[in-house]
Amino acid sequence: MRKLAAVEEARTLMSEAMDWGLWRWLLEKGRVREIADRATATLAQADRRAKAAWSEELKRAYGELSDQEKGERRHREKPPAGDGVSPEVRLAAKKVKESYDEGQRARVDAENTFDEAELKMSTDLARVGCRKALESYDLRERAIRKAEASNSHLNGAKRAL
Repeated sequence: MRKLAAVEEARTLMSEAMDWGLWRWLLEKGRVREIADRATATLAQADRRAKAAWSEELKRAYGELSDQEKGERRHREKPPAGDGVSPEVRLAAKKVKESYDEGQRARVDAENTFDEAELKMSTDLARVGCRKALESYDLRERAIRKAEASNSHLNGAKRAL
């Protein structure tokens, strides 16, 4: 995965913003939100691109995990053995899903922290929000790399057979 300009811009701003005082936060919070939103959208787009390149089998396995999470159990807990999805692909999908979910939880936590900081006009909480945002970028990029690698790894394993 190549570096994403919007995410790098957000990283730079979040790192810088950890040293801001209250007035600077009040003046710059709109810009921080805008740049953070742009980074979030860029990461979401990169995630969609990585998953779009997946094999149909991997997409199906990941979709089953997402459906189960949403409570839309169109499939039984354990899919039938003949459904065309190998155990290796299921495991890869599960690892990517877990990584993706961890990044999403971190993103939501950072956003909630920023909302609370704004409500309380707290620079301390805003700094915590910056650290959480930086961590969420790392986690989401890691999930995207896993998504990209899982397809390559599985395709390479099939060619070796």
